[in-house]
Amino acid sequence: MVKIGNIQLPEFPLLLAPMEDVSDPPFRAVCKDAGADLMYTEFISSEGLIRDAIKSRRKLDIFDYERPVGIQIFGGDEESLALAAKIVEVTQPDLLDINFGCPVKKVALKGAGAGVLKDVDLMVRLTAAVVKSTSLPVTVKTRLGWDHNSLNIEEVAERLQDVGIAALAIHGRTRMQMYKGEADWTLIGKIKNNPRINIPIFGNGDIDSPQKALEYKNRYGVEGIMIGRAAIGYPWIFREIKHFLQTGELLVPPTVEERVAVVRKHLQKSVQWKGPVVGINEMRRHYSNYLKGLPHIKDFRARLVMINTEEEINLVLDEVIEKYAGYQIAATPIELIDYHQKCSLQ
Repeated sequence: MVKIGNIQLPEFPLLLAPMEDVSDPPFRAVCKDAGADLMYTEFISSEGLIRDAIKSRRKLDIFDYERPVGIQIFGGDEESLALAAKIVEVTQPDLLDINFGCPVKKVALKGAGAGVLKDVDLMVRLTAAVVKSTSLPVTVKTRLGWDHNSLNIEEVAERLQDVGIAALAIHGRTRMQMYKGEADWTLIGKIKNNPRINIPIFGNGDIDSPQKALEYKNRYGVEGIMIGRAAIGYPWIFREIKHFLQTGELLVPPTVEERVAVVRKHLQKSVQWKGPVVGINEMRRHYSNYLKGLPHIKDFRARLVMINTEEEINLVLDEVIEKYAGYQIAATPIELIDYHQKCSLQ
């Protein structure tokens, strides 16, 4: 078993990464169904929470069926982060996570997210302020460093553990890499094998198949892995990895009927949580991912993004099932979706 504070997770847990504009309650619901062991909200601005910004407050919504679930906050001011942590605690998540990994300019260049990697002393002060202000287990998500000339994650890991974090998730890229190139897990493995480190270490970056999950588990020895982009439109990645780790066998990919069933649930949850207008509009970004690999699917996708009622969408999905009944999409490694412009996939 893996423990984060008083949270008990299974051996080698699979975590759903916090992803801006992706990891909302409807998406988390389908990932939980597919086997995600621990999930996080989209990242939330500490300043937004303090100002009572509607969008920030909305991201605090969590549901019992999601547990264990963490709320992730970001910011560059000790007082604001500490106050935001107190606000978060009222909503009773299982843990609180600090984002020191988002690389986009509007966050990093304002001294938050991955921008804090340029000042480790500040990162330590910010983390200590949050730990002192809450009784929740505090975890951190970060990167290897600002750039390849400042790979300071080893110092970061030791110092953040010293001020009381309960676990650390590390994305194997620097801020300057954004989401380009291959994630380097070498330093993640080095931290895991550091005798000074006694908190769980989770690796993140480029896990897009059961085979790679097993390879990285064995090679780097981490307590678990965090999955981001590979789960978008393919929540089955969690169950496929678990099955492969337990049996050494690959599961048959989801049928068209299974894909459509998950689309329907995602849509239903989206409408329930956001209302019919916003729920349907924001669901449009997901259809391409769920139906990827089906031949000549463009016409269906085009219709789905133009329809404005749940009933009509379900009728089109009925047509998809009828047209592709029995069709099997080849079991190939999942192509990582390019969301570089967002902080989605730290």
